[in-house]
Amino acid sequence: MEFEHVLSHHLIDHKLFHFMVGPLDLGLSPLILTMWVASLIAIVTLSFAARTQSGLVRGMIEPVVLFVRDDILEPIFGHHTDIYLPYFLTLFFFLLTCNLLGLVPKAAGVTANIAVTASMAICTFGLIQFAGIKEQGLGSYLYHIVPGGVPWWLWPILFVIEVFGMFAKCISLCIRLFANMLAGHIVSLSFLFLIFIFAQMSKPLGLAVSPMAVGLALFIYLMDVLVSFLQAYIFTILTALFVGGAVHPH
Repeated sequence: MEFEHVLSHHLIDHKLFHFMVGPLDLGLSPLILTMWVASLIAIVTLSFAARTQSGLVRGMIEPVVLFVRDDILEPIFGHHTDIYLPYFLTLFFFLLTCNLLGLVPKAAGVTANIAVTASMAICTFGLIQFAGIKEQGLGSYLYHIVPGGVPWWLWPILFVIEVFGMFAKCISLCIRLFANMLAGHIVSLSFLFLIFIFAQMSKPLGLAVSPMAVGLALFIYLMDVLVSFLQAYIFTILTALFVGGAVHPH
């Protein structure tokens, strides 16, 4: 059993079959299937919680929805909150479900794949532009990309810098989520593979190391559950801040 093989099987996308449409391969892969499953779980759970007046599921979901609305979006968007609430609830619960589903054995680590997190960051970049143009108009949005009070001769330079800064913010979103989720998988597997490494030296040594290795892997696994919630929150609130800056430029 090789560490690289197990890690790549869990994190790197592999096509289950190929379906070519011109140069595009639209065949299914474990990552796509996992995202479909995560979407289905989120839709069913949230729909059930919305249609019940009480119960455990609603009691768990409702405080989270109120937290996203009242503590994340309301201070940033103000009276625009209800317009953007559906997107941010979808974003938060989709990321949370994908993060937690990636901890299930044999499931693909969706948010530990940089292609997925890059796609989420592209959605954030697109929403920044859409919200800014929608709320301010195209001309006003472009003008307010540069902070007010800047001398006219500095405006073109700062405009380019601010646009690059906007790209950098989205790239940081992509890398932050990818790196944090990937790190948890690597550390957990590293502790488990200590058993096989020491067993190659001596089987009794491998057995002696196994309780400590399994205990450390379980500890990291529990930490990953916390990180799953934390990273969904961080991605959501940073996206809200970036979009809010476009909606309220002053």
